[in-house]
Amino acid sequence: MDRGTGARREGDTQGRRGESPDDPRLDQLLVRAAGGDEQAFAGLYDALAHTVMGLACRVVRDEAQAEEVTQDVMVEVWRTADRFRPARGAARNWVLTLAHRRAVDRVRSVAAGRARELRAAVREQERAFDIVAEEVEVREEQRVVFRCLAQLARELRLPLVLAYYEGLTYAEVAEALSTPAGTIKSRMRQGLQRLHDCMEAGS
Repeated sequence: MDRGTGARREGDTQGRRGESPDDPRLDQLLVRAAGGDEQAFAGLYDALAHTVMGLACRVVRDEAQAEEVTQDVMVEVWRTADRFRPARGAARNWVLTLAHRRAVDRVRSVAAGRARELRAAVREQERAFDIVAEEVEVREEQRVVFRCLAQLARELRLPLVLAYYEGLTYAEVAEALSTPAGTIKSRMRQGLQRLHDCMEAGS
């Protein structure tokens, strides 16, 4: 059995007997709850849940989250009731201390979550910017390459185009142009050097 929900159902009648949040009997209810008395816990729940909810609302400023905090707190009260010491303070104060701590933790958790989301969004935007910048840079490099290629003499340009854009080997380029392989290698070296000089001048 889930101790919190089971106790809540079985203790409805006792919890409506008019327990006041300041009623000294709350200490006894909490002590009995520590011993596993579900009806005692139900009475404690009905007496303090509304007060816990009010405190949680003031801290988290969100009703739905305050309800979750209230449920978490009351479950914690049931599970840790044996830690309560009447000599150190009233049950009401003990429960509200737990509630305040839990509500503050929720606020911090939500703030941390939003900060993580913001950082993730920033990183995503940075990645998107980097991708766009990289594409622009690539396009600019291509534009410079094409401009410099166009300035080369045909016998220097064709071997480079066939080798680097068509993927042909030296031998295949030589065969395609009906030119000796040695001549093709020489023209490609010369063409690459002039292409490099042109791109450097244009950068």
